[in-house]
Formats: sequence, structure tokens, C-alpha cells
Amino acid sequence: MLGTGAEILNIRAELPPLGKSRFNLIYISHCVIRLSFPIKFALYCIKPNEQKGNFMESKLIKQITPAISLHQYNEIPVIKLNHAVGQAEIALQGAHLFSWKPAYCPQDVLWLSEIEPFKLGTAIRGGIPICYPWFNNAGTPSHGFARISLWQLSDYEVSAEKVRLEFSLFSEQRLIIAKIQFVFTGECEITFTNYAEENAQAALHTYFRVGDIRQLELYNLPTRVFNSLTQTEENVPSPRTIGELVDCVYSAELGATLIQDNQLNRKINVEHINASDIVVWNPWHKPTGGMSETGYQTMVCVESARINKRLNSGERLGVKISLR
Repeated sequence: MLGTGAEILNIRAELPPLGKSRFNLIYISHCVIRLSFPIKFALYCIKPNEQKGNFMESKLIKQITPAISLHQYNEIPVIKLNHAVGQAEIALQGAHLFSWKPAYCPQDVLWLSEIEPFKLGTAIRGGIPICYPWFNNAGTPSHGFARISLWQLSDYEVSAEKVRLEFSLFSEQRLIIAKIQFVFTGECEITFTNYAEENAQAALHTYFRVGDIRQLELYNLPTRVFNSLTQTEENVPSPRTIGELVDCVYSAELGATLIQDNQLNRKINVEHINASDIVVWNPWHKPTGGMSETGYQTMVCVESARINKRLNSGERLGVKISLR
């Protein structure tokens, strides 16, 4: 809408060259407008979801430090880290790390759904959701309320070789329920602490980005596992490959799981800290909310959890992620 006093004299539009644009837009290559009034122009930008081109509005709200800034992604506030150790994005909804790229790695370590809408009250599909104070369908909403609640950035520390970010979850009475700390160096170490009076289940439900789920191998897992689909225990090979819907719980205090990604030619080491359970999940062809039909092909969940052995008040659960 140009309004009174504006007249389009000439306009020419063209389609982008085939395969040259990620955006479904028409290029306006030539436009002449005659105006009878002064006008100011503003540039409005939209940011694509880096993995597949899903559009979202991105707006800078506050520059906290030279390395840390607060942004708005559609409806959700996001803390962005841009530092010599790498880049990261953490949604304040859920204190949810959904992107991490160490300085030496050109590709994201974490997977994010290509159709993620960043909508308040809807859990983000991908990254590292915090399942707390229950796991799966032990209560409502599924996987607990922590991942759809707004957290606060309560502390941070920036040095030349390390960045530490701490987020807190408060009750309606302004009591601290839980905290989570992210330490970024060449690695990413995450520590979750339960501060509620009651013991609780918790899981760091990590979605790892992989090149092709069919070319994946998981090392250092036990051969005995609980299959959540059949509700039975069964024997499985180790190393493990994935070629179907998988939802299983390894109840063993493991040191680390190694993800061998033969497509991207990288190894992801997942060190489980104070975990009693390791969950491996991939939905395969099963329709899954917030995920495209082909999303399963480039992700695998390897989760550090306390399901069968709950966290007491003051107790921690953690994971350290590194690339080899």
C-alpha cells in the first residue's frame, strides 16, 4: 500500500535463478515510484533457521557484553554467544541450548527442527531440552514444565578462554527450583541442579546433528537395554546402529557414549555426569510433532538422565560434549 500521493510508474519483477536462492521470494529488480511527499525507508530482516531455511523474526534487544546479547526469535527471548571459543544460542524458555558451534567446527553440533516456530508455551524441538521434574508421561505436560517455563540469566562470566552462563528457574513464590550452568571452552559442559524440596526425575534430552542416521554408530553402550516400545528388556549389539524407530533406556552408570558419524566424518564424545540412565531415541517414520517427515534422518538423541534413580534436592546431573 503506497497511499495518497504515490504512483508506481514502472516495475519489473523476476524469479531468482533456479537453485540460487533459499527463499521463496520474487526479486524486484526495477521499480520507479513518483512521490509527492518525503518518505523514510526501513530495512526489515528475517532470519532463516540455519539448517533448512525456516523463517523467523530476529531482533536484537540488548547487548549485555561484547560476547553476550539478548535477542527475540519470534515469541521467544534468546541469549546469543559470539566469542573466540565459539557460538551458541540459548532460549530463555526452558534455558534451552539449541545451537552450539565450537570455533573449530563449521557445522552445528546440535540438531534443530527445520520447522521450529519459536512459540511461547510450545517446547522447542531440538537442541537440549531440560526434562524436569518428570520424564516422558509421568505427569502433565509431557517431560515436565521446565522446558516451557521462562528462566532467568542469573550469572555469567567471560574470559579469553571460557564463557560460563547460569540460568535459574523460580517458583511463583520466587524460590529457586532449579539451575543450569553452561560452560563453553572447546567443549560444552552442562550442569543441572535440582533445588526443589522433592526429589525429581531429570534428563538432558540432547538432539545431536548427524549427516545420515543410517551411517551412524553408537559406541560404549551396554548390550542389555529396556525397550520402551515393547516394555521389555532385550539384548542389542554394541556398537549400535539405527535403522528403525528406537526408544530405549540403558540403565547403567556409563562414563561416555561415542557417536561415530560416518557421513560428516566426525566423532562426538558424550560424557554422562552423575547419570543413572542413558536414553537413545529416533522416531524414524513415526509422525512427530514439530518435526518434518524427513527430520529423523539427520538427528539422534543420546540423553543423560536420572529416571529410575531420582535427583535429591541439591543433587546434580550433567553432560560434557566434545568433538574428536
